Amino acid sequence: MVRDGYLYAAFLIVAGGVVGWLASPLWAIPALLLAAFFLWFFRDPERTITTKLGALVSPADGKVTSISTVKLDDRDVTRISVFLNVFNVHVNRSPIAGVIREVRYSKGKFLNAMNPASADDNEQNLVTVEGRSGEIVHFKQIAGLLARRIVFNKHVGDSVGRGERVGLIKFGSRVDIFFDTSATLSIAVGDHVKGGASILGFFPDANGSLPTPIVASSRQGGH
Repeated sequence: MVRDGYLYAAFLIVAGGVVGWLASPLWAIPALLLAAFFLWFFRDPERTITTKLGALVSPADGKVTSISTVKLDDRDVTRISVFLNVFNVHVNRSPIAGVIREVRYSKGKFLNAMNPASADDNEQNLVTVEGRSGEIVHFKQIAGLLARRIVFNKHVGDSVGRGERVGLIKFGSRVDIFFDTSATLSIAVGDHVKGGASILGFFPDANGSLPTPIVASSRQGGH
């Protein structure tokens, strides 16, 4: 459970108790139901993280809405977009093991995260991780229509493990991940992925060899 869930729930439970005492116990029900929702929303389940060499895992739970080649820092990279609705786990995790080289936060709008313009216009936090074999992966936490706060708990120079918890985005949102086009993919648009547990693809090894591709299912993982 993320600490925020306890804080929100405690406030609502106290407020519900006061309202129920001053008015009627029935008036406390909405606050108590909302408290239960926050406890559920801020859940933080344990995940089994793969130990396969070169594996790139999803930084978030949600649905893969786009896979494309885009420009980032004047080079072609693969971008995978994962949309998180209000029912998904919202804890974010590092896609690879390595060192955080840059954290770039930008204020912006709060467009619907399904809107393609949200990738550039919305409030966001772009994180760069350098892997132990020199691979560079970027992932971007993007606020959505309901998301009004991006949380990132690490700093430049920190070491992170593959699948390690690094922050969260409150309520509906989106996470984009950018990596070299040499990596093979093991997911497809429409798949549902779990942060830290679902493998998005594999980087080639030091000899340039790629692992045997995994055939992507129509629906991977779950909520």
